[in-house]
Amino acid sequence: MLSRRLRPPETSFLLLGARGTGKTTWIQEHFAGVTHYDLLLASESLRLAREPSAFRAECLALDDGAWVVLDEIQRVPALLDEVQHLMTKKRQRFVLSGSSARKLRRSGANLLAGRAEVRHMFPLVSAELDADVELDELLATGMLPLARTRARPAAFLRSYAEVYLREEIQAEALVRQIGPFHRFLEVAARLNGQTVNVAGVARDAGIARQTAQEFFSILVDTLLANWLPAWKLKPGVKQVAHPKLYLFDTGVVRHLAGVAHHRVHPEERGFLFETFLLHELRACLHYGELEFPLSYWRTHDGVEVDFVVDTPDGLVGIEAKAAERWDSRWNHGLRRFRELAGKSFAKAYGVYTGARAMVSDDIHVLPWRDFLTRLWDGRLLR
Repeated sequence: MLSRRLRPPETSFLLLGARGTGKTTWIQEHFAGVTHYDLLLASESLRLAREPSAFRAECLALDDGAWVVLDEIQRVPALLDEVQHLMTKKRQRFVLSGSSARKLRRSGANLLAGRAEVRHMFPLVSAELDADVELDELLATGMLPLARTRARPAAFLRSYAEVYLREEIQAEALVRQIGPFHRFLEVAARLNGQTVNVAGVARDAGIARQTAQEFFSILVDTLLANWLPAWKLKPGVKQVAHPKLYLFDTGVVRHLAGVAHHRVHPEERGFLFETFLLHELRACLHYGELEFPLSYWRTHDGVEVDFVVDTPDGLVGIEAKAAERWDSRWNHGLRRFRELAGKSFAKAYGVYTGARAMVSDDIHVLPWRDFLTRLWDGRLLR
């Protein structure tokens, strides 16, 4: 059993995470022996969808303050009305897990009016792995728990991509025709880590622009991707304003892009490395309950900083390069960013795949393992 960094709250909470990130396993570990409703079971979800009041009646038989688990709550969003009643009248506490907030919002379901905290489960992070794993293996197979623990991770990822991302999304009535969505997924995966031209994606996938926008919304709502916003430093400075698209796991990216049967190519390695580091940053901030905005910065002439973290002590700029040697030319974006940010600037880091830490133009350049160790030890962003 891998020990996860997410700690269980003491009050009711909604646990969101893409399918396969380990939500159910984590719930079973921390809430063993409590009343559990698995809404992935067709018989259970159909029974409670027909008669939500039956759920209330069964919970009324439990003690005040008792914990109750509702796994994959988006399958029967009407139960949230009953949950709110029980939280108020019986002070019962609920673990509500879900892999999509889309159906909850679209059904107009009661989202508990802030009575439940929101927690996210990410794929595994470096601090949760026992063994040292080569970077290219992490980039190729990703950090989903079953991809890291199974003898044949490629078979699991192929099944994940083909069965869940396509068939199950269609089964949830999120898309009407799976063929266009299939083509869209491949195009979107090939744009991972880049700014997105929606019209171009629509053209390449053979779908309407509005359909492409809807499909991007589905990826984000089902927690399979997220947008990294552009940081605006100063009015009047010409900067890129479009967000970048990052899928949630590098192994899934490669399978969707149709390149999983190849070794990691130098042209994709940089984007995969950024995706891997972004995943670590987002997870560390969330698990540490650090609500620091995360973004990137780029000018129209191509000067860029991969990640900008807005901490209470100031802005932290991070430049990532999947290279064994650090080139001083890569300091240019961080230096330019530091000049524009002025007093609001705090620190600059370079992250690369070489073996030794160094200081280059007052920028701390760290091997990726050292960077992640310091990140999870709280020495970078607190």
